[in-house]
Amino acid sequence: MGPLPKQPFPKQLVWLSAALVAGGGAGWAAHSYVSEAVPSSEAAVSLDQGDVAQTVPTSLRTLVEPAPETTAQVPVGFNGANFIAAAVERVGPAVVRIDAERSVSSMAPDGLNNPFFRRFFGDEMPPELESDRLEQGTGSGFILNSNGQILTNAHVVEGADTVEVTLRDGRTFDGQVVGIDTVTDVAVVKIESTDLPSVQLGSTENLSPGQWAIAIGNPLGLDNTVTAGIISALGRTSNQVGIPDKRVQFIQTDAAINPGNSGGPLLNDQGEVIGMNTAIRANAQGLGFAIPIETAKRIADQLFETGEVEHPFLGIQMVTMSPEMVDRVNQEEGLNLKHDGESGVLIVRVLQDSPAREAGLQVGDVIKAIDGKPMTEPAEVQAAVENSDIGDRLTLSISRNGTERSLDVQPGPMPDDLR
Repeated sequence: MGPLPKQPFPKQLVWLSAALVAGGGAGWAAHSYVSEAVPSSEAAVSLDQGDVAQTVPTSLRTLVEPAPETTAQVPVGFNGANFIAAAVERVGPAVVRIDAERSVSSMAPDGLNNPFFRRFFGDEMPPELESDRLEQGTGSGFILNSNGQILTNAHVVEGADTVEVTLRDGRTFDGQVVGIDTVTDVAVVKIESTDLPSVQLGSTENLSPGQWAIAIGNPLGLDNTVTAGIISALGRTSNQVGIPDKRVQFIQTDAAINPGNSGGPLLNDQGEVIGMNTAIRANAQGLGFAIPIETAKRIADQLFETGEVEHPFLGIQMVTMSPEMVDRVNQEEGLNLKHDGESGVLIVRVLQDSPAREAGLQVGDVIKAIDGKPMTEPAEVQAAVENSDIGDRLTLSISRNGTERSLDVQPGPMPDDLR
């Protein structure tokens, strides 16, 4: 794909646009702060732990005659008394600490590296003025199998010169970064060992707000810290979370996630991994986010296989259809679009030399459905494209100036300059 147009879509719409051209790298720090506040809905809290509540005996017969002895069923090798401790006992050994180190070029002007200046500074040259310095970050990860394949966040290891992996039992290994995908903030690391403890992967298919959530990681350098809470919400978009350059629909939890938790597992009450903790909001309490395990595992498999991930790409920017947005697009683009109360996703930009342009999509088109599935939000369109394969044929049902029509679009690979 060629360079982007020199006249991008007006700035007034940028913050509202959910772009399929998202990409770009994340910060180096081993956690992700999000500064822009967004409103969040309150999820009802369910007290259903999957356990039957113990009743108080009330009959005289029960009081006089001792109840028969029963043996409680607990996980093998576990001596605790609750499901959180059981989950941690099962998964904890497979949660690792990741210490990454990279060299960073100095921000000092070239002139300060002149020997003339160094004669005056000598050995007391301020560290920030040195030509290179080492930057360290700490994050978390978890072992996928006994052969040492580890899943973590891209921003934990991106740009690292060295990676050290520490297990809960104290063993340390040199880690090799096999692949990084900044679009989803997923990375994979390999350590050379066998018979390692590993996690059990779960599913988000039947996940719902109010269910239990358990997070394990190394926040603030405090290894193997456990926090618990509930699933607060599902399907939070990258825009809602405040990191619009990612292609993920996040799990929201109130289990405490702090700096250093990035890359650690989010568990259900059975001790199965349902997500990978990836972001916290610096301006709020009780808001944490995790990448669904299905997304993280799909990306990890591609990274272990080829070292990279190709994301399907259309090349459009879009907003939710509304009278206000139609008026704004008409004003900015000189169009005469009508709203007429219809729902859908309004295209506000089509990139040059993109699959969308080649298929004939235009600014002002309203996407009503993809392959027969109704579309009402940009995130739904993005998810439909992301779940397709490059070269697949997607049938878009659109409305153009009030006329319904269908267009076939074949997603292409996302250009490197948009990642």
